[in-house]
Amino acid sequence: MALGNLVSRLLVAVVAAPLLLLAFYQQSHVPTFAVVYVASLIAMWELFAMMLEDRRDRVASMIFGGLAVAAYYWLHPASLPDRAPWTRLEDGRHVVLALAIIGPGLYYLFRFGDMATVARRMAATTFGIVYAGILLIMAAELKRDVGGTDGGHMIVFVLIVVWLGDTGAYFAGRFLGKARLYEAVSPKKTWAGAFGGLGGSLLGAVVMKLLFLDSLGWVDLVLITLPGAALAQMGDLTESLIKRSTGVKDSGSILPGHGGILDRIDAVLFFAPYVYLYLQARAFVDAF
Repeated sequence: MALGNLVSRLLVAVVAAPLLLLAFYQQSHVPTFAVVYVASLIAMWELFAMMLEDRRDRVASMIFGGLAVAAYYWLHPASLPDRAPWTRLEDGRHVVLALAIIGPGLYYLFRFGDMATVARRMAATTFGIVYAGILLIMAAELKRDVGGTDGGHMIVFVLIVVWLGDTGAYFAGRFLGKARLYEAVSPKKTWAGAFGGLGGSLLGAVVMKLLFLDSLGWVDLVLITLPGAALAQMGDLTESLIKRSTGVKDSGSILPGHGGILDRIDAVLFFAPYVYLYLQARAFVDAF
């Protein structure tokens, strides 16, 4: 990694980290939603810029995506104040299906443009909404559903596991081995890097438990971290696959030294939903 690139990354981290922590550790879940929602909008735009050539298609996809992601989060009873109209709402997120599937379907039906590519563009719109939008907003649900300071700890846990996994993969791949992991998708990634990434992720998870997440059992920690970290690495590879297939090096340039937002959150897109679903499943089991 070039020195200038490293300095740029450090400067971005110094500026971004305090702002993120300030949002994550507010008692209300709304600031966390706002931060994650903005990130999801930027990530969707970067993805649509790679997959959709027509700017009108990108704008329409962003409208449906922004509405679908907001609906997914806010049409859940846990997101809303305890007011009479909402106490009867079990979960209104089926609206997301209309916004993410029917909406783009109607848009392309009446503005299909190039007939030969319309199926691909329609699929790209729906995929982008779910991939860069819905999956990411599930990180904000960790704050909302775990609640308070512990909710902030869980989001930081996700970011630390991903970040130390990425760091461990970089150094292990650089110094411990050169056997390629998946050369067709990401030529620089190695098996040594993959195992180093798992080690870095586990180290980050252990530190988070010892310092902040005492309520998380050791068995839960391992069951969350090892499969989740492997899934995070596959999330990284998935974004690499998209970029490679579209001939793009970075998803964007909004973060100096980092590339785009999507480049920074590709692992989070797979890891945060896994953590959220694991905690939901554990709570379900504990209820019996």
